Amino acid sequence: MRLIWTGILFAMTLIPGISAAAEFQLTSPTIKPKQTIGKAHVFDGFGCTGDNVSPELRWANAPKGTKSFAVTVYDPDAPTGSGWWHWVIFNIPPDITALAADAGKPSGPGAPQGSVQSMTDFGEPGYGGPCPPTGHKPHRYIFTVYALKVEQFSLKSATPAAMVGFYLNQNALAKASFTGRYSRK
Repeated sequence: MRLIWTGILFAMTLIPGISAAAEFQLTSPTIKPKQTIGKAHVFDGFGCTGDNVSPELRWANAPKGTKSFAVTVYDPDAPTGSGWWHWVIFNIPPDITALAADAGKPSGPGAPQGSVQSMTDFGEPGYGGPCPPTGHKPHRYIFTVYALKVEQFSLKSATPAAMVGFYLNQNALAKASFTGRYSRK
């Protein structure tokens, strides 16, 4: 039986189009999955004293047919009953495979041309870092990149994150995520 499987795997490497596609993935050089998010990325306000710099993000192996990307950061542990949206950016061109550190500053030059940063639960567009209530267990911050089958949405920067999320999930070819953690004492 082992010989049969070895033969099948060998044949797959020789026949074009049969090899498995690489998995769509999202990484950051400054936030490691399941690790604590550093002060550079923490919100500056609501009692938090971070630098509020969006992290550098990189993605690879988008599926064929991807026409644009979007990135979100979401905290499902926020004590709101519906979580907390920390960042929503969409209409990222398909030739872009990374966001530079601080691309989440709407007035800055870091976001890709043509992209839109929409409303977060902080009440404004752009990146807003972690800032959970004091004494909570570590919150999870889910960073997600979406590979989309549409070139762009006609949504504006005033569009609520939940509405953008609806469009993202309706038009996603694939998504890749990692989760960082943060708490205050």
